[in-house]
Amino acid sequence: MNELQAILEGFESSQKIGKITFLATVVKTQGSTYRRPGAKMLMTNTGEMIGTISAGCLENDVFEHTQQRMSDGEPIVVTYDNTASEDIFWGFGLGCNGIVQVLIERLERENTPNAIAFTQECFNKKHLGIIATVFAFEGAVKVKLGSRLLLYPNGKIITDIKDPNLIQSLLADSQAALAHQKSKVNNYHLPLGSVEVFIEVIKPPTHAVIFGAGYDAVPVAQFAQSLGWDITVVDCRANEATKARFTIPCDVILTRRETVQKQIFIDAYTVAVVMTHNYLDDLEILKILLPSPARYIGVLGPKARTERLLEDLRSQGIVYTTEQLKRLHGPIGIDIGADTPEGIAIAIIAEIQAVLTNRSGSFLRNRNQPIHQSYESNSNLLLTT
Repeated sequence: MNELQAILEGFESSQKIGKITFLATVVKTQGSTYRRPGAKMLMTNTGEMIGTISAGCLENDVFEHTQQRMSDGEPIVVTYDNTASEDIFWGFGLGCNGIVQVLIERLERENTPNAIAFTQECFNKKHLGIIATVFAFEGAVKVKLGSRLLLYPNGKIITDIKDPNLIQSLLADSQAALAHQKSKVNNYHLPLGSVEVFIEVIKPPTHAVIFGAGYDAVPVAQFAQSLGWDITVVDCRANEATKARFTIPCDVILTRRETVQKQIFIDAYTVAVVMTHNYLDDLEILKILLPSPARYIGVLGPKARTERLLEDLRSQGIVYTTEQLKRLHGPIGIDIGADTPEGIAIAIIAEIQAVLTNRSGSFLRNRNQPIHQSYESNSNLLLTT
């Protein structure tokens, strides 16, 4: 279960027993910070916390703000400037030379627009979504702190923002963020003031389909599950003992290669790991995966074996495009010298994560750009009537 999933479940649980809940969201950062915009933490009035917004240095202070400054239920923004010497004086000592802005809100089921319900819907229906949240404004603009615009993939919007000019530009930028699947911070200059908005892309959990149910598949499933991915294990040998082997929450499908296509669902949020240790099974599985929209396809085994699989497919008259083959990784995994099931599993999951985030998987010490580039900031937008 990933952090956001845990927060959604924590909110549901707290509502059932009548606890007051608050959500803290990192909405903007400058310089070096441990978490980036979009990081969240759920808090209850009795002190329970789910998720993190820092390395553990800010969480207690944020909770104190919910107790001392939010008696009226209105959202607040707290800024932590770790570039100043006061950082040491106040005892935060984050070790990061940056500035973090945190939006803190009291959560209610009847909130409209309801970001929690919207996020849950994106997860349940497995579609993207945009949550654009106002976290700062100046002047006589027609917005409030915490005002939102929610955007569905079909173009439907829900918003409590009253300024038509802001809605129009915010909608265009939200559609662009949805298309590029990249969150951003925008500053809009209006005739009567300015508004700063965090445009956040909500993505459903990654679906990992592991073809093969041997003992070496177990740590792959475990590491993937620890990242919050939904796991499906496909056993083409239809062995009943498989279900006992996988103790983590996952779907286990017992099948044969002749019928596997009818029993699985592959979409653009799917990553596939082929490790059946059976050549003919792998051949049939690749027939399914290569034309599918799967984001990543990894095949266990040496490069010569993968090339032979592709050659056998060609001999059957099956030809795949260059774009389809770009998603194929064989041998699978990042070169970390792994030779145990656990080490190989780490190499596999690390490669998939790199693909999902469009990274190379190389050493960070060799990276000349900032480590985090998951969102963009644009503060030069001018809106006129």
